[in-house]
Amino acid sequence: MTFSILAQDLNTGALGGAAATGSLCVGGWVLRGDSRAGLSASQGAAPSTMWGEDALVRMRAGDTAEQALAAVVCADAGREWRQLALLDSAGGTACHTGTKNTDWRGSLAASGLVVSGNLLAGSQVLEALRDTFLTARGDLAERLLASIAAAEAAGGDTRGLQSAALLVVSNDTPPLTLRVDWSENPICALRDLHRRSQSGAYAAWLPSVPTRNDPERGHD
Repeated sequence: MTFSILAQDLNTGALGGAAATGSLCVGGWVLRGDSRAGLSASQGAAPSTMWGEDALVRMRAGDTAEQALAAVVCADAGREWRQLALLDSAGGTACHTGTKNTDWRGSLAASGLVVSGNLLAGSQVLEALRDTFLTARGDLAERLLASIAAAEAAGGDTRGLQSAALLVVSNDTPPLTLRVDWSENPICALRDLHRRSQSGAYAAWLPSVPTRNDPERGHD
């Protein structure tokens, strides 16, 4: 029902994810992130938001992505209906794809990068996600947006798309979390929302917002 990408910016250490689906509210269901821990994308035929949240707790406590994945997945009798991708703060990745998810389903990984999906037009969707991110120009958010646009062009979710989301977390910048919960063209709408977030009064305000590495920024 969904395709997603989790990736690390090797230059800045920032972590980012993007997702799109043929149903509503993908951002609220799928993406979770903590700059101290990593990222999760919990999706599938019967997605568990708790999977993504519990995995982040484990990674923040020191688990690798693989360790956190094993702990969360093995404890859930409904695991064959779910899909979970993880990226830890060191760039480690892991993914589980339950057998009850609809084909085409699967995942691909590279250094500091994991893409996954189900109910897709084919493996080419994930290949487009991965390859576009690795070759795209721009900052982390722009590369993630290019990736999900390429995945849609490669066939995407077989039902078409209704929602899309972007999440970027870093110790040095405020979190960027953008969601288009419904649109006839959600990736285009998400790109427009991102452009708006990078200009005008909103962008001018962001440097005053506290960050993990500067928690008193903006304090007079």
